[in-house]
Amino acid sequence: MWPRIGGLRTLALGTPGDLRTRLNTLVLAGVKTATAGLVTEYAEEGEEREHVGERLALVDDDDRLVGVVEVTAVETVRFADVGWEFARSEGEGDRSIEQWREGHAAYWARVGTPVTDDSEIVCLRFRLVSAGDGGITTGDLGT
Repeated sequence: MWPRIGGLRTLALGTPGDLRTRLNTLVLAGVKTATAGLVTEYAEEGEEREHVGERLALVDDDDRLVGVVEVTAVETVRFADVGWEFARSEGEGDRSIEQWREGHAAYWARVGTPVTDDSEIVCLRFRLVSAGDGGITTGDLGT
């Protein structure tokens, strides 16, 4: 299971280090409003997919809260069917859907879960609800 903070499931983007820091910065700046995950990751972790309206605790490398996002859409599609509009909303600077696919395929291969065109991808869209300088450590995370 994924860690919880204040009853919220956590959202740990990318891998720890520079990548997670960069992705979190993009979320906090309002540039990154989506992320993609593998259906197999949910199964391995014993987690259900997110649902619209769910709030997630965005965390850093040490599982410290840096923000809260609210899920606005969830769709499961084949890797080959991820659309450019979604890929662009990930805010990571890809200039085409082909570049997005190459980068994501390389990332998943690096972390030991290579993908094919038929791999199922969870396309998660969200909006930033709250963020704090240095992270949020108190308050009602559900509002």
